[in-house]
Amino acid sequence: MLRFAPSSTRDMNIADLRVAIFNYIVSKQLKEDLIIRIEDFETQKNIEGKDKEILEILNLFSIEYKSLFYQSANLKYHQKMALQLITQKKAFSCFCSDEKLDELKEIAKKDGKEFSYDGFCENLSDETVLNINAPFTVRIKKPENNIKFTDLLKGDFDYTPFDVDSFIILKQDKTPRYNYACAIDDMLMDISVVICEESHIFDTLKQIHVRELLGYNKEIKYVHLPIILNAQTGKEISDVDDLSSVKYLIEEGFLPSAIANYLVLIGNEAPNEIFSLEEAIEWFNIENISKIPAKFDIDELKLINKKHVEALDDMRLSKILGFADIDIGKLGKVFLQETSTIKEIKEKISSIFTIKTKCKSFEEEFIKLKECMQKAPFFNDFEELKKYIAEQTNLNGKNLSEPLRYLLTGVDNGPDISDIYPLIKNYLGEIIK
Repeated sequence: MLRFAPSSTRDMNIADLRVAIFNYIVSKQLKEDLIIRIEDFETQKNIEGKDKEILEILNLFSIEYKSLFYQSANLKYHQKMALQLITQKKAFSCFCSDEKLDELKEIAKKDGKEFSYDGFCENLSDETVLNINAPFTVRIKKPENNIKFTDLLKGDFDYTPFDVDSFIILKQDKTPRYNYACAIDDMLMDISVVICEESHIFDTLKQIHVRELLGYNKEIKYVHLPIILNAQTGKEISDVDDLSSVKYLIEEGFLPSAIANYLVLIGNEAPNEIFSLEEAIEWFNIENISKIPAKFDIDELKLINKKHVEALDDMRLSKILGFADIDIGKLGKVFLQETSTIKEIKEKISSIFTIKTKCKSFEEEFIKLKECMQKAPFFNDFEELKKYIAEQTNLNGKNLSEPLRYLLTGVDNGPDISDIYPLIKNYLGEIIK
């Protein structure tokens, strides 16, 4: 069983999507189920509707999953397991206030040391704990031995008890902290492979510690993916960057198939530059992912996107553009000479249907041309139309070609009008208003 566990507190970013895609591919290769587990314990930070948005994005990318879970639904199990750890003296009640902990962190910072809980509450007697009438958290005891695990991509890791520390597993309101909840949920859901970002390496060792104290010995294989850098800035792509948001990329007119193609391609060796996720399942090997950070280049994504648009069926492209006409699909591909996204193509087509009242530098010619076009009979051939207009208006050269281009396209330059006209001739009544 594999899992993708997005948070409902923020937009899904491209690093999240890459994790989802790799989990999907590997689940198909292993013939194991993929589940979606929404991390919704941060109730004050949860954004209403964000879970549905995440599921919609997964659907857009054709990422199939077996079941959907909400982490909060397992609260009773989180609390039950915590009680078991307390009873077995593997966890303890901690009455230290946030102010006290902040003070200890500040002292450690001044001494140039990493903060580690000082264990003040760990050895309180049961009687003392019963007599303290104050809010408390539950902390797990730090391990007695090093925590070791192997990452399929990065190799062996070995961490000391100090690295793990006596971390909090239940907050004062008795809801679980992230690592504890993940550890319990992965046990309950029989997870066999965890694919996540490398920022979760320290989370992994804490989760292993929880499961070991609970006597859970099933081996879980791990893959921690390198970070994604912005190729233009060289910095890690963060949630404040527009580029990081999957929703933003979709709104900007990038096809899901192209985004998925690119996220699998970066930091990887592929037999072809252009492929579908289903094709990637045949050759993808997660152990071959580069160990260095991947670089996300928006210009490269545009090139990939253009090729995916080119490969679309004309009618399919037409429907994406808001029509149901093969000619409009063909027109969209004509505009790929100067565009690369659906949004840009839509803008070009929108300009065609925009009402035009004047043409700069050709005001008189434009009026004469427009009046002629409104009265002209239908011409199947563009050259015949031009000949007719020239005869009726005595316009020629730039005085004809420039205002005619603007009247038919709404812009002063672009693909050859002779390529555009056959695809818009049936819409002239709407275009020349």
